[in-house]
Amino acid sequence: MSKKGTGFEVKPEQRQKWTSIAAVWAGGMICVPSLMIGGVLTGGGLSIAQMILSILIGYGLICAYMIMIGMQACDTGLPLAVMASGSLGTKGSRYIISIILAIACIGWFGIQSATCGSAFASMTASMLGTQATPASTAFWSVVWGVIMLVTACVGFKGLKWLNYVAVPLLVAVCLYGLIAGITKNGGGSAIASYAPETSSGLVFGISMVVASFALGGVISADYCRFAKNRGDVIKSSIVGVIPAGIFMLMTGALLSIVTGQYDISAVLSSLGVPFLGLVALVLATWTTNVTNAYSGGLALSNLLGLDESKFKITTGVAGAAGTVLAAAGLLNAFQGFLSLMSGMIPALAGVIIAEYWIAGRGKKEHFQIRDGFSGVGVTSYIVGALVGCITGGTFANFPALVAAAPFLNIPFFVGPVNGIVVSLVVYVVLDKIASAAKAGSSAAAAEE
Repeated sequence: MSKKGTGFEVKPEQRQKWTSIAAVWAGGMICVPSLMIGGVLTGGGLSIAQMILSILIGYGLICAYMIMIGMQACDTGLPLAVMASGSLGTKGSRYIISIILAIACIGWFGIQSATCGSAFASMTASMLGTQATPASTAFWSVVWGVIMLVTACVGFKGLKWLNYVAVPLLVAVCLYGLIAGITKNGGGSAIASYAPETSSGLVFGISMVVASFALGGVISADYCRFAKNRGDVIKSSIVGVIPAGIFMLMTGALLSIVTGQYDISAVLSSLGVPFLGLVALVLATWTTNVTNAYSGGLALSNLLGLDESKFKITTGVAGAAGTVLAAAGLLNAFQGFLSLMSGMIPALAGVIIAEYWIAGRGKKEHFQIRDGFSGVGVTSYIVGALVGCITGGTFANFPALVAAAPFLNIPFFVGPVNGIVVSLVVYVVLDKIASAAKAGSSAAAAEE
């Protein structure tokens, strides 16, 4: 394996227990957007059985590709932005993937900070008997954005200890809110009698679940590179994602059935315990947002040609940009942003998996960082990303565009999964064609 001079390699003493990595994933899953997706499943008319099946299949698909990427990261010790240069080339990774990942992570940081700031302003105003204003919302978005950014700059150890403290507390608060909502609002009978007349279907549910963690599955390399071995990657991914995912999405779904709201902070506030709601909201956002700033910083480091020793600077820039966007009202563009990122990012997984596990047969000694742009990798990624966006309904957020070109919106199965499969297949085919052409040229040169 050639990775000399990357400046991102994980040293043996930096390797972590699988439970530490699992705690980071669990912290990322336990957040307000997860509760929101649970509410979306209820709004889509899915039965409880369909919800559970959607969650299991959706997170199962995510775990499948995040484990493949995570094991490669564990083998090479490299973060995603650098690891992608094996399939896309150094310039392809630096100028294409790093930009996309930086935008995605910065955008998520801004959305989470805005969510926290808005709810914090509303709940503090409620406790003080006043009204939240746009100015107070922007102020608290900035305050919490800065606090979360400082934590992210501590690095992986900071994330690990934050999640060790926050995750159990978050679980307890969510359980309290769910139990209180059921017992105080006749929720037991509401759940027992829940029988929606129409359902958006299992594919809809799977799509929503995959979209909720599509980015997390791809950037798993940034954290799984700290794992001690491939087995630890598998354990940390499954244990960190699936139990927490089921708990949070079903909590959001059941809260929606019982109270009509998925937001745990709003539910607890309505029950007369706004302080607990505030704690839940802040911790849920905090544990998720530090991973956004950290991965955004790594992507910026690769984009700017810096090694990991400068990660505090680039993480600071990423978090600061996200905080500014939060104060500017990025939350209003949440749905369009989520759809675009879930369509564009997962296709990267297909290219990386194809290069390492199929072309390279899963052996780290076959992995090499390619110079310049890799035509095979870049083309495969672009085709996969387009398919993911077209079949996943991404362009439906731009009605004028779809009206002019209807072929840009052809819903089919799960858009992000389609993107992964297509990019993987295209990469394998193009790589074989390129290898055959190269072998033919070499043979012709030898004959001369």
